[in-house]
Amino acid sequence: MPISQLRRGRGSVIHGDFQQRIRNSFARQRAMETIGAELTRVEHGSVEIELNFDPKLTQQHGFLHAGVISAALDSACGYAAYSVIDPDASILTIEFKVNLMSPGRGERFLFRGDVTKPGSTIIVADGRAYAISDGPAKLIASMTGTMMVIRGREGITG
Repeated sequence: MPISQLRRGRGSVIHGDFQQRIRNSFARQRAMETIGAELTRVEHGSVEIELNFDPKLTQQHGFLHAGVISAALDSACGYAAYSVIDPDASILTIEFKVNLMSPGRGERFLFRGDVTKPGSTIIVADGRAYAISDGPAKLIASMTGTMMVIRGREGITG
């Protein structure tokens, strides 16, 4: 369940206009621009990125490349984490694990990141990647990522 659907406990605060900060940051992310990814949903603790199929992003069998899947999941999880931190902080991924469950075959792909464990220094997020074609969306990959909250480091800002 996304954190946005969980009841916020005492002391839980949504900091500033996180949606605009995430949209501005995503617009500066050239890797996502290069693969044609779009930021389609931003909520407190949950982010979705979508991508149209492009043969230039495939591996030798014509499936969406695992590196592309991993990059999009990393961004979705990272921005989900970014949505729960102070406006003067930023996020860097320090570790992730991806499970590829089914070939990346579809007309469009959805990458969803949800904060699993918020924290002031370390945040854990889980991601899911889905292939979308005719019929129901198919789960093709999952990710668990660990993000570090960065404050006061030169050259690293929101």
